[in-house]
Amino acid sequence: MANETLFDEKTRRKLEQLMLQASRVRAGAIKGERRSVKRGTSIEFADYRNYVPGDDLRRLDWNIYARLDRPLTKLYEDEEDLAVHLILDASESMDWPREGEGDLNKFDYARRLVAGLGFTSLASNDRLLVLAASDRVAETFGPARGRGFSVGLLRFMTGLKTGGATDLNRTLEEYALRGGRAGLLIVVSDLFTPEGIQRGLNALLAKGYEIAVVHVLSPDEIEPPLAGDLRLVDIETNMPQEVSIDDTMRELYVRRVNAWRDDLRADFLKRGVHYFPVVTSTPWEKVILHDLRRGGLLK
Repeated sequence: MANETLFDEKTRRKLEQLMLQASRVRAGAIKGERRSVKRGTSIEFADYRNYVPGDDLRRLDWNIYARLDRPLTKLYEDEEDLAVHLILDASESMDWPREGEGDLNKFDYARRLVAGLGFTSLASNDRLLVLAASDRVAETFGPARGRGFSVGLLRFMTGLKTGGATDLNRTLEEYALRGGRAGLLIVVSDLFTPEGIQRGLNALLAKGYEIAVVHVLSPDEIEPPLAGDLRLVDIETNMPQEVSIDDTMRELYVRRVNAWRDDLRADFLKRGVHYFPVVTSTPWEKVILHDLRRGGLLK
């Protein structure tokens, strides 16, 4: 997947007009330098923070730098600094269907989502950190700030590959320990993980993160077109399973998938976690420009 195929110029311009937002005040949030699409910048000085690559050099306090040899960026009253954390499930189950068409492959679809959200974050001058994780993959991008890192982000996203399984509980628990300053954290995954995700969410919530889960499934995982006596093989563990599928079995499967998603929605709602069930037949840009925006994660 070449950089230019992640999204076209028209989509890029739309993404640049958006801004990620956290609807609840979380511990660890600080003031900072963030582009506003609707209002001007206050000239009321508020505080300093350490310089981060991508900061506007005009905001450096050169007097302090000369005295202390330490670069500090000036902060102003009406500017909000948001730490954005994007976690992409890179397990083997995300590479489905193996011979799919375009965006119907879950991993291609999911990394377009993450790349679009990351691009929006950099355009807004947020502090961005991206993690692609499975038990064989643990690749990070950032922390980075500013649209100057956009090319690097796209290069990072196009180079990612899937591998192995993913214990999302362990991944999120470890991230809660080392992910840095809390902020808005978005998990993009099919949630095919044996022990669920709740324990990991609890660890992140305890650290003050505001969390959203984008639950990505392919159409055939919602309504499988299979029938007859079949030998199915788990894509992550290679374990086989003999099954017989008729109309009754297919209807039961569909009901259980829908119940699973409904249970997730109810559980996440109780925890204050945003939940967005997505099917890859929906254009990925619509998820960002419409669904996440309507859900209050973007403005």
